[in-house]
Amino acid sequence: MNDTEAESSTVTLRVFTFEERNNKTHESLTVSIPEVLDAHHGMHVWPCAVVLAQYIWSRRTHVKGKRCLELGAGVALPGVLASRCGAEVILSDDANAPACMRNCRRSCEANGLHDVLVVPLTWGEISPHLLRLPHLDLILASDVFYEPDDFEDILVTVAFLLRKNPDAECWVTYQERSGDWSIEALLHRWKLACVDVDLESFDANKSELAGSSLPGNHVIQMMIITLAKDT
Repeated sequence: MNDTEAESSTVTLRVFTFEERNNKTHESLTVSIPEVLDAHHGMHVWPCAVVLAQYIWSRRTHVKGKRCLELGAGVALPGVLASRCGAEVILSDDANAPACMRNCRRSCEANGLHDVLVVPLTWGEISPHLLRLPHLDLILASDVFYEPDDFEDILVTVAFLLRKNPDAECWVTYQERSGDWSIEALLHRWKLACVDVDLESFDANKSELAGSSLPGNHVIQMMIITLAKDT
């Protein structure tokens, strides 16, 4: 499906409500994400995005005031939630996929966000837009490790950003699709380190999150990528 066809397809809103209850308080935050029906994969909310958004919600006091960049944002659920939690957010997607970038803007408009920057960033390319990015505290990426041919390009971009922002972290969620796929050698090549995050530690070990049917029965993992200590 090309961009023109995608733009003429039906748009529907999916609503996600993130909540935290304890004995004394009840906090909640609702975001609306437009999906383009029958369009390609960059215009849907995928299971990894909900898990990453749940992590952001669990760390909302940490995220507040931070500058975040979402890579391969698509419909931008994590980035939109981060912005609603008080972060300064930049959304990005492939420079060759203008419809996805328009959908990033559509997601911002659906949530009353008018100060979120949307920039074209193609993984593996050191473009002027990449070079002009301001200081970053967090990099967000959900389900970017989809096509193995893209893995190194993604990590080239992450490595570049972390070298520019050595105190930053890259929060990544990914779906286990093949036991043969691994980024361990690529992390070593680009002098990156990662730690796994237990989904139970942020209440994401469930089949339904934020009032949605996602992540369902998909096996989702989370990791935090940083510069290796010897770099």
